[in-house]
This record gives sequence, structure tokens and C-alpha cells, in this order.
Amino acid sequence: MELGLVGLGKMGGNMRERIRRAGHTVIGYDRNADLADVHSLKELVDRLEGPRVVWVMVPAGAATQSTIDELAELLEPG
Repeated sequence: MELGLVGLGKMGGNMRERIRRAGHTVIGYDRNADLADVHSLKELVDRLEGPRVVWVMVPAGAATQSTIDELAELLEPG
């Protein structure tokens, strides 16, 4: 399985490592470039093979909404 994970703070970063240890591919994005595998949501989407799965682990509210809005522009149906 391959997935994109947005938000690599305490919970997201630990989840990325646990999923990787289970043998899956995780491409992570975070605003903090030191934590990220890619430097933009566009790069994250471009690196994932279809059908794409993206897990969003950012704080509720405006941060989540803006992330979802940007991903909606980058992802395709299906």
C-alpha cells in the first residue's frame, strides 16, 4: 500500500514511521521542511500512484479546510 500523509507533527510523524515499519510506502508532507519527504502538496500528489490515498493529520478548523481545498484542486476523481 502507498499513501500520502499530510501533517508530520507528533502524531503524524509517529504514524508515518509505524506504517513504514509495517512495510507500506508513506510519502509525508509538512509545512516544516525538515520533517517532510516532499516540499509541496503538489509534489506529494505527483509522487503517488493512482488511485491516490491521502491521510490528513492537521489541526481541526482552518488548517484542515485549507489543506482539503488545496488537495481537491490537485487530486482527480477516483
